[in-house]
Amino acid sequence: MSISAEGSARARIVTALLRDGNRILLCHRSPRRRWYPDVWDMPGGHVERGELPRAALVRELREELGIDIAAPSGPPLREVRGETFDMQIWLIEAWTGSPVNVAPDEHDAIAWFTQDALGELSLAHDSYLAMFSRVLAE
Repeated sequence: MSISAEGSARARIVTALLRDGNRILLCHRSPRRRWYPDVWDMPGGHVERGELPRAALVRELREELGIDIAAPSGPPLREVRGETFDMQIWLIEAWTGSPVNVAPDEHDAIAWFTQDALGELSLAHDSYLAMFSRVLAE
């Protein structure tokens, strides 16, 4: 676990950029959430003590979307560092099951978006739109 400049533990976060052809799946964070309320974000969550990030991603996608993935074998697509967190983002293009909102206390909606709809969304991080656009253009 990393320590921030203030001496508090930095949160270790893992997220998945789920792509199905020309669309990506995003989750709308509940307006009642303490961190990043009322924005669209990728599914994922905190890495627990003693847990590997790849295993955490598998667990989080099962808990939030009810899908199963193979643990990613390669490096993350992207890493984002904030003042209080370190986040790893993996591109996931294969899973078993159909994504549903299994965690309505965390997300009040999930939805698939194509490139032309992304610019209208309030996203959790400023860098997301460029990353989503690059992935969808590939």
